[in-house]
Amino acid sequence: MSNWLSLLLIVCFGLLFIITLWFYKSRKYDSSSSVANAYDQWTSDRLLELLWGEHIHLGFYDPNKKRKKDFREAKIEFVHQLVNWSELNQLPKGSLLLDVGCGIGGSSRILARDYGFNVLGITISPQQAKRATELTPDGISCRFVVMDALDLELEANSFDAVWSVEAGPHMPDKQRFADEMLRVLRPGGILALADWNKRDQIELPMNNLEKLVMRQLLHQWAHPDFASIKSFHKNLLATESSISFVETDDWTRFTVVSWIDSIFEGIRRPGVFLKLGPLAFFKGLREIPTVLLMRWAFIKGLMQFGVFKLKK
Repeated sequence: MSNWLSLLLIVCFGLLFIITLWFYKSRKYDSSSSVANAYDQWTSDRLLELLWGEHIHLGFYDPNKKRKKDFREAKIEFVHQLVNWSELNQLPKGSLLLDVGCGIGGSSRILARDYGFNVLGITISPQQAKRATELTPDGISCRFVVMDALDLELEANSFDAVWSVEAGPHMPDKQRFADEMLRVLRPGGILALADWNKRDQIELPMNNLEKLVMRQLLHQWAHPDFASIKSFHKNLLATESSISFVETDDWTRFTVVSWIDSIFEGIRRPGVFLKLGPLAFFKGLREIPTVLLMRWAFIKGLMQFGVFKLKK
């Protein structure tokens, strides 16, 4: 390799590194706007949608099966697995379901189309609500509105089911989050929830390295804090005296593959960057360090993927 070519490669990689660092600035949680702004940007630039499809959440991979699902297939499989585990599929067609943190409506549409639910999806992001509405074909019983999950403008006991996936980390008040979801759930209704959770700190406090990683995970994706599976279990039990049983599980083993798959989607779909331009490439590149930190945290047990179900 000539000296000129070597120098050119060094300059190119240097520029790539500098541009990536420029994008890699903190999105530290701000109660006034940071969550809505972050999701408005992720939605309006269409990058996540074109790379990951209509579902922002992690996928479900059966470790006992040799054939690994496509990332988008795994996301759809996750919806069905959570429905079955939570026994939402036992509810009659036409049941009213609230999707808290609906994103651009991918899960809502599956719940309406495949299980016959009448779905109301709520999000803090106006762009998400708009895009979710655009993506929903006629005949699918979904509607989407902008609403704060900590202050639901909905009547008590008005939904047969409440569904929420990976919304809890954005909630500054976990007890209020639990209270509001169960307030609108009617007696006999079912809650199905899945979230990124941190390891219980009472049982095993974080060391200095884990504290550094946790700070980055919180600041990069506008999270005020993560609940642990045990602490949010207590939040749900503390909400209503009529609730005596909450079942939980850790699905890390089924979902951890998603982190690397999410990076590989950029390699599998290079046409996305050709369509959206070089700015989209650097935006995608900017997320890779946080994705890798998330994978490390889940593999090392600092983070867990908690699932929760209860009947009111």
